[in-house]
Amino acid sequence: MTASPAPQHRYDPAEWAVRVDLAACYRLAAHFGMTDLIYTHISARVPGAHAHFLINAYGLLFDEIRASTLVKVRLEGDVIDDPTGLGINPAGFVIHGAVHGARPDVGCVMHTHTTAGLAVAAQRHGLLPLTQHAMRFTGALAYHDYEGIALEPDEQARLVADLGTRNAMILRNHGLLVCGPTVHDAFDLMAHLERACQAQVAALAGNADIVTPPPAVAAKVAAQFARPGRQAPANAWGALLRMLDKRDPSYRQ
Repeated sequence: MTASPAPQHRYDPAEWAVRVDLAACYRLAAHFGMTDLIYTHISARVPGAHAHFLINAYGLLFDEIRASTLVKVRLEGDVIDDPTGLGINPAGFVIHGAVHGARPDVGCVMHTHTTAGLAVAAQRHGLLPLTQHAMRFTGALAYHDYEGIALEPDEQARLVADLGTRNAMILRNHGLLVCGPTVHDAFDLMAHLERACQAQVAALAGNADIVTPPPAVAAKVAAQFARPGRQAPANAWGALLRMLDKRDPSYRQ
């Protein structure tokens, strides 16, 4: 009997590389507690195919996801390749299809329902510039009002209008969303936004006077994070992959 080919041989090398990074992102989200059973999603655009993106199968926990289990979807919602047969979360298509369709500069979209993210999403004032992590988002954070579970295609236009050209958004009463040109850029942004929300919830719960830096300082911090040529996200990604490889390299399969 002829052995089945390795899963990566089914795909173009560039697509396989993105699949590995996206599977790693799911494993990292699980490791850092940014999961909600099977109900959130991270997507990545297929290289060379603007109208196709990869997303999780609707039934796998994030720590089960492998490069070969990711589902390939058209922007219109048609499933092209579903190795597990589980399909995709309809809300995932509405949110991720909207962003990938409207933003050709975006290679990855990450959406979470963490406790801290949900808490800040429910606070009228939104994210406050209380920490260095939060100040990264000064002038660069969008908000989208809650309309119910994201199942209605007509919400897509309003979601992308609210996002505009920004790469981070708080979905009111719902959670957090970030996007970036690569998987590692999106993960780095989400890690900072999540930590900013955690710190805000903790600081406001402390029943103490809060120190808020002047707006000019917050703007300076945002500009420092946005400076051209910043290598930190890529360097951190390499370290994170080494951690995963030591713990469980099966995401690469």
